Amino acid sequence: MKDAAPVVRSLLENDLYKFTMWQALLHSHPGAQTEYAFNCRNTPAYPLAQLQADVERELDHLCTLSFTEDELAYLRGLRYIKSDFVDFLTVFRFQRRFIEVKAEGDALAIVARGPQVHVMGFEIYVLYIVNELYFRRFDGDAALAEGRRRLSGKIAQLRAFGEQAPCRHPFEFFDFGLRRRYSGAWHEEVVATLAREAPQWFKGTSNVYLAKQYGLVPIGTMAHEYLQSYQSFGVRLRDFQKAALEGWVQEYRGDLGVALTDVVGMDAFLADFDLYFAKLFDGLRHDSGDPFAWGEKALAHYAKLRLDAHTKRLVFSDGLDLDRAFTLYRHFADRTMTGFGIGTNLSNDVGLTPLNIVMKLMTCNGQPVAKLSDAPGKTLCKDETFLAYLRQVFNHGRP
Repeated sequence: MKDAAPVVRSLLENDLYKFTMWQALLHSHPGAQTEYAFNCRNTPAYPLAQLQADVERELDHLCTLSFTEDELAYLRGLRYIKSDFVDFLTVFRFQRRFIEVKAEGDALAIVARGPQVHVMGFEIYVLYIVNELYFRRFDGDAALAEGRRRLSGKIAQLRAFGEQAPCRHPFEFFDFGLRRRYSGAWHEEVVATLAREAPQWFKGTSNVYLAKQYGLVPIGTMAHEYLQSYQSFGVRLRDFQKAALEGWVQEYRGDLGVALTDVVGMDAFLADFDLYFAKLFDGLRHDSGDPFAWGEKALAHYAKLRLDAHTKRLVFSDGLDLDRAFTLYRHFADRTMTGFGIGTNLSNDVGLTPLNIVMKLMTCNGQPVAKLSDAPGKTLCKDETFLAYLRQVFNHGRP
């Protein structure tokens, strides 16, 4: 295992929304101090603590990497990426002193602490490092054979679906599988196969490295950490979502217009998503709770604001597979544009039980931050007092 190639091939191999949030927060709150913590939500086949030494070595390697001139030129070519941010990335390197790895019993504890613009980028690399190291201990030949069999089945599913009568808006899906992939090589094979065999439906990937490699559209806007950060940025807690959305509008001026809705629940989000924001944002992204109820609430909100839902897009990204995406498409795509971000079920569908791992923002500027998920088990915060206060402020039922 020590002789295996490093897991991280390039600093560009990160989700697009890490770059877009990074730029926005560098411009608006460059001095924020944060803590991010790793968590495994399910029970692995063997203790993750066994990976500690290998994770340490991979992080040492990560901290030697810098962006290449070719990668920087690619980022400069994205309309919404600004020149000064690329200048920052030109000299950027991860600092090993900002991230700590420990074994706590059978569990693996990974914590990144420091300036947000120096530690927020660790998340995705840590997740796919842990994943790849974990799955290297299984029978790789059997996993890849099963993965290829299943991928072939997905291509057949897409072709059969494409022969059916379409809805008003086309079916489009994206790869969102970087963080929980089986391996880098398998992820690349999946993306390359879909780009070659199903280009009429497969419209991009969140993996910026693979988007560059295969001429695909990089996909992503914002994640929970962006909105959560605003819980500590000096605005009234009740106003943090509006402040975060306004900050996004000012940074991107019409680009990257899909807003994430579930930091304090869909109802609280829609209470803040008034006509101003509903006109400025192109659509909404679902990431927890019942997607059908969520979508109906979104469409009802657009109707209430007298906005044409056919000009908006609902993006679904919570635990999807193709069957679920097809069902949601049939339900909504005659009334609005849709998009489907499929993650683990593309990049880690090889017959092994995937890890359900996350690395979440826990504190910002010395204060706790939290997400009040619309799904049980997704709320993560160490401070029960702050959680109770957040629920009270946003009238959010206990998950």
